[in-house]
Amino acid sequence: MHIITMLFLLSILVLVHELGHFSVARMLGITVERFGFGLPFGPTLFETTWGKTKIVVHAFLLGGYVAFPDDDPDSDVPDDDPGRISNRKPWERFLVIIAGVTANIIIAFLIVLFVGVASGGVPSGDYKVIVDGIQTDKTLSASSINIKPEDKIVSANGVVIDSPYKFIELAKRSKKFDNYVSYDKISAQTKAILNLNPDIVNNKNTVIPKGTSIKLPASSYEDSLTIPKDGLVGISEHKPDGQKLSENQQKLRNSLSDKDYYISDGQTTLTDLATATGDTVHPINIVVDRNGEMVQLSSAYPNKEGVIGIKLRSEEVNIPVTGPISSIKGSWDFLYRNTNYMVSGLGMIVTGQIPFHDLHGIVAITKVGSDIIEKRGLWDGLLLTALISIDLAIVNILPIPALDGGHLLFLAIEKLRGRPVNEKTQEAFAKFGFLFLIGLMIFIIFNDILALVTDKI
Repeated sequence: MHIITMLFLLSILVLVHELGHFSVARMLGITVERFGFGLPFGPTLFETTWGKTKIVVHAFLLGGYVAFPDDDPDSDVPDDDPGRISNRKPWERFLVIIAGVTANIIIAFLIVLFVGVASGGVPSGDYKVIVDGIQTDKTLSASSINIKPEDKIVSANGVVIDSPYKFIELAKRSKKFDNYVSYDKISAQTKAILNLNPDIVNNKNTVIPKGTSIKLPASSYEDSLTIPKDGLVGISEHKPDGQKLSENQQKLRNSLSDKDYYISDGQTTLTDLATATGDTVHPINIVVDRNGEMVQLSSAYPNKEGVIGIKLRSEEVNIPVTGPISSIKGSWDFLYRNTNYMVSGLGMIVTGQIPFHDLHGIVAITKVGSDIIEKRGLWDGLLLTALISIDLAIVNILPIPALDGGHLLFLAIEKLRGRPVNEKTQEAFAKFGFLFLIGLMIFIIFNDILALVTDKI
């Protein structure tokens, strides 16, 4: 049932896009021969005529089109007829082309506005991280730090925790010391010590004179955490090249626990000091919000895997809608923020930062959307629909032949050259663009099916 609901919502987005083209064309007096809702093959569910336009509803509703006389070489409309879009001024053609994208943006805004008013709030983009469960294993810190289910984690070691991934990454970086230090860490620690103590001779193997006071660098968790805004964090299992601490270095490390300076014994080199302090046990000092009261917990020490024994969940914080201004602003901020994420994601696809096998389409969107409606309710399903509408606008505006952006590209070239691009050239590029889109669609559907059968979505 939820899949049908999601398919219906997606069909509405396509209908709105095509209605945008159709409405503006009609307003400008441009002839539209055919308005189709659905893919133009298979049985026809409904057909009628409105003025000069034939309205058709096809059986497969995931698609739509607006057909102008210019698209049909056998059209009865004369070549010099002002009703042909090719005979209209560039600005008129621009308005018709951009109308579909504009309609998707408008409907997205209206959907978010409706959800905000109806539900009383709009997602803010900020998350609260809540303790969803505690492991009873006595070897894990969670059993002894007085943390409780439903505690909201406010901060850890001074870092504001606004996603579970940030907390997990911090725990990984604070995991129990295993007497192993990477060469990169030793090098970085050496530079940090030299920066704090410029009078030390920059020779890694020279013994530091006895009695010399060395200031030790403090760990900076905020600087060490790089969490993407989308919250997707990959914890690498690869351990870089490094070395085990020697017996003397282990003793040195133990003696420096919780100290911010070192008095040289006349036997320690700069390398020894950097190695001994390069990777230490970092306790995690957690502050939680417990029923409105800020509580400082006992220090937690992650094990070698970076685990302290708590299960987390996140809930997005809603901005309350208290009137027209707050609802409009909240809706705009929601769409603006997520549009930036989508554009950034598109750039990451182009640059290869997001692999092509992670691209998904209608099958995955329908599955994810139906799951969201089932587990989180219709409001979240509608918000996802609004984001998909924005995504449709972004994709359609790309300068790919056969898409709106491709038509805009030819229009821009015409404006610069002072004459239209040769019709045969446009047709050739349109065919190429169509074949490209068909190939991409097949590839994405294959990805969707593979993800479904492997339970990745």
